[in-house]
Amino acid sequence: MTQPDVQHLKQTTLPADALALLKRLIATPSFSREEGQTARHIEAFFQEKEILFERLKNNVWAKNRCFDPAKLTLLLNSHHDTVKPNPSWTLNPFEPLVRDEKLFGLGSNDAGGCLVSLLSTFAWFYDRPDMGYNIVMAATAEEEISGRDGLELLLPELPPISFAIVGEPTEMELAIAEKGLLVLDCTAHGVSGHAARNEGENAIYKAIQDINWLTTYQFPKVSPTLGAIKLSVTIINAGTQHNVVPDTCTFTIDVRVTEQYTLEEVIETIQANIQSDVKPRSIRLKPSSIPADHPIVQAGLALGRHTYGSPTTSDQAVLNCPSLKCGPGHSGRSHSADEFIYLREITEGITGYIQMLEQVL
Repeated sequence: MTQPDVQHLKQTTLPADALALLKRLIATPSFSREEGQTARHIEAFFQEKEILFERLKNNVWAKNRCFDPAKLTLLLNSHHDTVKPNPSWTLNPFEPLVRDEKLFGLGSNDAGGCLVSLLSTFAWFYDRPDMGYNIVMAATAEEEISGRDGLELLLPELPPISFAIVGEPTEMELAIAEKGLLVLDCTAHGVSGHAARNEGENAIYKAIQDINWLTTYQFPKVSPTLGAIKLSVTIINAGTQHNVVPDTCTFTIDVRVTEQYTLEEVIETIQANIQSDVKPRSIRLKPSSIPADHPIVQAGLALGRHTYGSPTTSDQAVLNCPSLKCGPGHSGRSHSADEFIYLREITEGITGYIQMLEQVL
């Protein structure tokens, strides 16, 4: 079989099919845990391309036709759930509107453009018998809420993954590292008493001491791509009435963790230095990275792309393999009112993915 030439991409129906699918996805509400209808649109895309697929809940996935268990496997992944539209939208978020070479609609940028570009890329390589890797394509659910019924649920069903490309809007630049997320619920304990008398121990004051430590402490190891670990106290609650010294004060810490520390090490450090009880909500969302000399990164660099560290969290957090975050669109448009993606970015996304993979597969 003749190896396809990426220059012939525009002579195929792939860019037009990708745009048509993206419009259908936009027109179909798919909030996290409610992605059943968009999963059907993705199934229909596979059926149109005569691609065999499987579905687990709202996750739809497929293996390349010439899948060989003896070969290593590359995972292509992006999500089809969205956040809810914020009140600042001036357009109908579920009406795919093309204006000024832009496609407007909820999920167009995050991460619809990435998803349809990866699906098209998978379709391009699906029948190739001469690849050095297998390819698995997974269109998954619940990414926006870090849910357990998305990629995390699907992973045990997939073959072992050697490395992954996770589609998120990066302007096709190469996010070779991503911070993990750790949410800590903390409780400072005091003793209740009457505010008019010298009674009790004010739990708010104890919490303030702990928060002061959190605002000044710096973890000594700094990531060359992601920088320092970032600690932010984002919620605090205490007290029931003005004349009672509160005996408890709860606060929440948002911790963005780099690859320099495990989540367990971060928890241990914080617990050792504050008085409050510390309870992690989960230790699932780990920092992730891929070596700068990995072939897929080198392929991107050869195309003029640049590497960087991403402060945001994606489905990379549940992967246990090297992973690269890369996709069309701009991260700053994600979750914004009147979200859009440029039409050219979809074709550029398909082209960029194919060009990178041609050097690796």
